[in-house]
Amino acid sequence: MAKSIMVTAEGYKQLEEELDYLKGEKRQEIAEKIKVARSYGDLSENSEYDDAKNEQAILEARIATIEATLKVAVIIDENASNETVHVGSKVRLENVSAGKEVTYKITGSNEANPREFKISDESPVGAALLGHCVGDVVEVETPAGLMTFKVLEILK
Repeated sequence: MAKSIMVTAEGYKQLEEELDYLKGEKRQEIAEKIKVARSYGDLSENSEYDDAKNEQAILEARIATIEATLKVAVIIDENASNETVHVGSKVRLENVSAGKEVTYKITGSNEANPREFKISDESPVGAALLGHCVGDVVEVETPAGLMTFKVLEILK
């Protein structure tokens, strides 16, 4: 059985919208490129045709990935209690190691985006924080070395 993928309701909706766009408008666009490229004649030396077929292969792979993700997606209950850290929590932490505060949203791996401070429940920090409460101190072995965090607040 395939492993389930945790996603927020918003993330699930975004995947559905992307899938609709790719299967509709984007497929039509690529089909038109292939049709135009075919009209140029000899396909063996037709770079426009090769490019369009490559683009089509990438598109179909992305569609397959999204469909597979949606089949095993589990929508996170973002209204769950904020007494402990869970997938869907926004957590304000003190990075004791660096003497700074940081706020992360714990997401499924599919929605993680470190630039937006969205970290996966499978990442070292995300996994270590799960189940902890306000006031807990958590040590995490990261690629950058051992880090210590204190949970200051758990938000929805």
